[in-house]
Amino acid sequence: MTPNRFSKVMQRALGVVEQVVLIVIGFATIFAVFQAITHIWEARAITVGDILLLFLYLEVMSMLNHYLSAGNLPVRYPLYIGIIALARFLVLDIKELDAMTMFALSGSILLIALAILIVRFGHVRFPYTDGTDLQSK
Repeated sequence: MTPNRFSKVMQRALGVVEQVVLIVIGFATIFAVFQAITHIWEARAITVGDILLLFLYLEVMSMLNHYLSAGNLPVRYPLYIGIIALARFLVLDIKELDAMTMFALSGSILLIALAILIVRFGHVRFPYTDGTDLQSK
């Protein structure tokens, strides 16, 4: 299917909206980092939850940087963010959690870690092609 004039305009418009949203996410993440650092400074104490929160922000910034530089997003980045978010939740609320919930959270972290291993293995075993070598055959 060849793109018509309307689809080209829509592609450009969606590209602009995508860039604007990425900029908003970037600035919001930077603002959140400054808020977290201010909270740590005012509390005069650093907790494991604070460190994990900063790692979450770092992963979001890393994901944005990779997306802006490469134009695509590996599925691993959101999986890393999920592991860190679950670990932070587990660390912060461990006193209020019952055994079954802790087991479920730990199992979720394990499943996501296994998913990352499977994705990494699949990427090494079955590397992506850009499609140019398929057209020449």
